[in-house]
Amino acid sequence: MSFTPRTRPKSESQNSKPKPPKSSSSISSHSLLIEPSPSFFPSKGELSRLFAVVAIAASVAITCNVFVNFLNRQPKPFCDNDAGFDNSLSDLCEPCPRNGVCHEGKLECARGYRKLGKLCVEDADINETAKKLSKLEVKKVCEAYAQYLCGGTGTVWVQEDEMWNDLDDSKLMENYGLDSAIYVHAKQRAMESVDKLLETRKNINGSKEFKCPESLVEHYKPVTCYIRQWIAEHALILVPFTALLLGCTLLLLRIRRRHYLSVRAEQLYNQVCDILEEKALTSKGVNVEQEAWVVASWLRDHLLSPRERKHPLLWKMVEDLVQQDSRLDRFPKMVKGESKVVWEWQGMTAMLWVLVVNLSLIPNRANLSFS
Repeated sequence: MSFTPRTRPKSESQNSKPKPPKSSSSISSHSLLIEPSPSFFPSKGELSRLFAVVAIAASVAITCNVFVNFLNRQPKPFCDNDAGFDNSLSDLCEPCPRNGVCHEGKLECARGYRKLGKLCVEDADINETAKKLSKLEVKKVCEAYAQYLCGGTGTVWVQEDEMWNDLDDSKLMENYGLDSAIYVHAKQRAMESVDKLLETRKNINGSKEFKCPESLVEHYKPVTCYIRQWIAEHALILVPFTALLLGCTLLLLRIRRRHYLSVRAEQLYNQVCDILEEKALTSKGVNVEQEAWVVASWLRDHLLSPRERKHPLLWKMVEDLVQQDSRLDRFPKMVKGESKVVWEWQGMTAMLWVLVVNLSLIPNRANLSFS
């Protein structure tokens, strides 16, 4: 059995050297490295303001960069609209818009269109003029057909050459205030619209003719035409109804006329009686020599107005009333060498008045005989 001698470990006190005491300055610096002061880091308010400043600066930089790039960017040229070129596959040029003519990168709009950005839109003036011209031609064709349907004197089919001649009128161009080139395009647009609205056909000579559709011609018929057509359709009902209405109207007018003449004749008869009675009383007065009768024609002219004298029936009715009255006497008499019919009052009032006058004269006669 082997024996291993054990070595005695050196004491810690012998091997380790005594450490010098730490100074206060070293202690403070060591504490600063380990734990920084609270004021070393920025506060939350300062951090938010820092982020805001950075965000504003970044946005300004981005905006300026985009603006500079936009100003420095060159617009793409338009692709030439050649027959064998597919401009939809090219990234180096803009496709040529519809109704446009592109050549060497430049865009020119066709006649009747104007440039609006990268598009060619219809010219408002030409479009409006074309609408007015088309309405004018449609109106002429439809009015002519409506006149033919109502009176048989209009035209059914209108040739295209006549319509072009109407549009070529210089007065129309002056009224719309357009030059000749634009007006020519407006006429073409107008004829295209007319071709869509009206019925068309080819005549024997191969010329194109236009006719107003039946659904559209109804709007161009005058009111008198509608009235005539309605009367023609309901003639079997209107004729007897009109005859009955006319007969009733005439009958009512005749009854009204007869009533008026009857009332007026009675008024005139009463006036005649008053005049004759007064005439009879005044003619029988004391020391009065006057005729008691009155000429009938004088009464007629005195009582009737000039308008009533044109209707002899009124005075005839007065004469019938006088003839039926027993108080009135009618007899012929020579007046200034002419035979006249005179009327005289023979009523009781006149007889009593004569009696009173005679009685009043009796005492006077007695006195004269006594003397």
